[in-house]
Amino acid sequence: MSTTEVPVEAGATLGWKTPLPEVSAKPESALSTWVEHSLIQCKRLLLVWTRDPATTIQTLVFPALTLVMFQIVLGNPVTAFTGQPSIFGQVGLLSLVAAMSGAVVSALGFGREKATGLLGRFWTMPIHRAAGLTGRLLAEAVRVLITTVFVIGVGLLLGFRFQQGALAGLALIGVPVLFGTAFAVLVTALATRFEGVVLLNVIGVVNTLLMFFNTGFAPAFAYPKWLQGTVEYQPMSCAIDAMRGLSYGGPVAKPLLLTLLWTIGIVAVCAYPAVRGYRRAAETGA
Repeated sequence: MSTTEVPVEAGATLGWKTPLPEVSAKPESALSTWVEHSLIQCKRLLLVWTRDPATTIQTLVFPALTLVMFQIVLGNPVTAFTGQPSIFGQVGLLSLVAAMSGAVVSALGFGREKATGLLGRFWTMPIHRAAGLTGRLLAEAVRVLITTVFVIGVGLLLGFRFQQGALAGLALIGVPVLFGTAFAVLVTALATRFEGVVLLNVIGVVNTLLMFFNTGFAPAFAYPKWLQGTVEYQPMSCAIDAMRGLSYGGPVAKPLLLTLLWTIGIVAVCAYPAVRGYRRAAETGA
């Protein structure tokens, strides 16, 4: 005896059994959808980065080896000159360098996704429009957190210590995450405007200026007088001073407040170009 399959619609009953539940999709613009899709995009990017040797080298190996090199070459001279162990400034410096280096790799990955049409593909799917960008920034924050812990771990082997307690140590770890997220917004805005070598050159100039003119190597008074104000109040110096105060001791409130102001300022200036550029890249691939 042959049987014929009859489709059962939602809400119909099978004999005297309970009606099947009706399933309704959540709106793409819902807040819960935004959170869920952002977490999925974040996980996707983290998986991509973990499988890319270049990202591992740029975000973990390079900062760790640089910290060891700085400590060997500059550790004793800087300590003798400043009267403070140099490792406390260099751990902060290299944590921020790791955050910026990883952002460069992320920007190149963004360019590849744009060129291959992956961004456009996501744009045509039932995905929250903001999830791609927020997921990317969330992944950046997670990456910076991991690299910061790794750099601090290397620093502990070289003499770095949390001398101000556990709570101060947790706050210290949060400083690079704050700085790195703001820098990621800046880099994303640049990545939507520039590509390839041009992008690397633009970000490279910014990284070089910030990396070599800060208080991680030496205090501001060690620089020429006409440069001291710039060195003292540039964003990396503020973050490094806050991290030094939270670990070794010294002023915390002022550099931490300045770091927060720099973060808000960078995000305020770069958020709109990043959002607009991301949307243009997703819609047109340009």
